[in-house]
Amino acid sequence: MTSYDKGPVRLRRGRIPNSTTDQRLLDSRGPADWVHTDPWRVLRIQAEFVEGFGTLSELGPAVSVFGSARTKPDDPMYETSRRVAEKLCDRGYAVITGGGPGAMEAANRGASECGGASVGLGIELPHEQGLNDWVDLGINFRYFFVRKTMFVKYSQGYIVMPGGFGTLDELFEALTLSQTGKITTFPIVLFGTAYWGGLIDWLRTTMLSDRKINESDLDLLLLTDDVDEAVSYFDAVASS
Repeated sequence: MTSYDKGPVRLRRGRIPNSTTDQRLLDSRGPADWVHTDPWRVLRIQAEFVEGFGTLSELGPAVSVFGSARTKPDDPMYETSRRVAEKLCDRGYAVITGGGPGAMEAANRGASECGGASVGLGIELPHEQGLNDWVDLGINFRYFFVRKTMFVKYSQGYIVMPGGFGTLDELFEALTLSQTGKITTFPIVLFGTAYWGGLIDWLRTTMLSDRKINESDLDLLLLTDDVDEAVSYFDAVASS
């Protein structure tokens, strides 16, 4: 009985193809729709992981600073974000941001001007503005979940400046992973009591009182307005 071996797969009868895998690879004719199929996307996803791991593996201790892309240079939080990054740099931490404008640009600027590692992990968006000019090491990603993996894997923790939905997304991703024990010893700082205080109050008076979270879950967050306290918190948690 005639059979055909296609890699580890054995085919017989009507399953036998009319051409070999190499022939189909090298034949340039035919439609290009295959580049938009899910199997091909898997390879792109794999490539993004490989590129990210390879680029960031030797980065050293790092802290991710999140915040709104809409923070203007004349907003006090812009200067505060720059100072936070500068203090992190002084303590030997690389600074990782989403690579965009606003608070992210300020943090990258603080790290770059300090002479530290200023990293930006960008994302392809419909109205993407590109990496800011203060990013010294930048990677652009197609997929949010690959990018989020890089933030968690290569950060010792997060400092979260005032921001919008994207900032909340990164915040609650880290909280969920910490709460479920997927990551350990992962300090999370909410900077700006006026901005984040209402959220903390809601977590305590609604979620905690309704027993949807535990008191210990709230201990995963530090709320502060003090730059030195925010930065020193990482050393304190690491030594505890």
